[in-house]
Amino acid sequence: MKTLVVGGAGYIGSVVTRLLLADGHEVVVLDNCSTGHADSIPEGVQHIQADITTSSEVLAGAGYDAVLHFAAKSLVGESVLEPSLYWHTNVLGSRALLDAITEHQVPRLVFSSTAAVYGEPETFPITEDSPTKPTSTYGATKLAVDMMITNECAASELAAVSLRYFNVAGAAWGAGERHTTETHLIPIALDAVAGRRDKLDIYGDDWPTPDGTPIRDYVHVEDLARAHVLALTAASPGEHLICNLGNGNGFSVREVIAEVERVTGLEMPTVTGPRRPGDPTRLVASAARAKERLGWEPQLDLGRMVADAWEFSNSPIAQHALHTQTP
Repeated sequence: MKTLVVGGAGYIGSVVTRLLLADGHEVVVLDNCSTGHADSIPEGVQHIQADITTSSEVLAGAGYDAVLHFAAKSLVGESVLEPSLYWHTNVLGSRALLDAITEHQVPRLVFSSTAAVYGEPETFPITEDSPTKPTSTYGATKLAVDMMITNECAASELAAVSLRYFNVAGAAWGAGERHTTETHLIPIALDAVAGRRDKLDIYGDDWPTPDGTPIRDYVHVEDLARAHVLALTAASPGEHLICNLGNGNGFSVREVIAEVERVTGLEMPTVTGPRRPGDPTRLVASAARAKERLGWEPQLDLGRMVADAWEFSNSPIAQHALHTQTP
């Protein structure tokens, strides 16, 4: 297939781009690199460095078979403080892309959605039928885009898949996390054991879990990439298929810390403080629909996520980014 990867210079988009290439697909990346990195795009892949609002110009007459959409602002805390930025970027940008897809009759869309659309669920594991009650602007904007896609499919022959995932970790094929503002536990923990941070903050050790720390679902970015490629052919024309992606079990903060210490052989400096307001006790997904409709199951465990992320964090490309980032 000829595919346009929107946001292909970012963490997940760049890994998916590599897998698409390996599977023989033709790939073009559209990314303005406002948060992504141009050097994350594999050599030989055309990179159109432009905003998502130029999608119509990019798709016009180009004969694309599919669009994979990763472009978004994604910092939960920032989204609460700057909601206008998130509504403009995530929703209006996606609206422009959907209009372009319809105008130029691209038959397939895979959208990078999020478990943040569920907010603080009351039952577990979380299924696609769980109530959607986002507690952040980020989650609300992603849900809005999902709703737009549902409407678009109902009115056309577009075959679309939204993939809602939880915590993504690891690295694959030379691509990994290089966020200027890092909010994810595993890369923060690796920075702490490497001495790039003074410590790792644990927000509460009195949660109603076996070890007193919150439990989250994690999935390896390589497994996630496989799901996106499988999703290209999973939906029928006029269908909007929504699938959760996760390991189905979850790991506590202390379990992640123990795995980081085991993999690296280094001791983790931690400080335990009070709970953060709004943090749920447990977030774990059911990926039963993804197994049924995509033929997808996660294959790589927490140890592999940590090991691959550790290797990437010590690679020349990650170290160069670390020393050239502006504060």
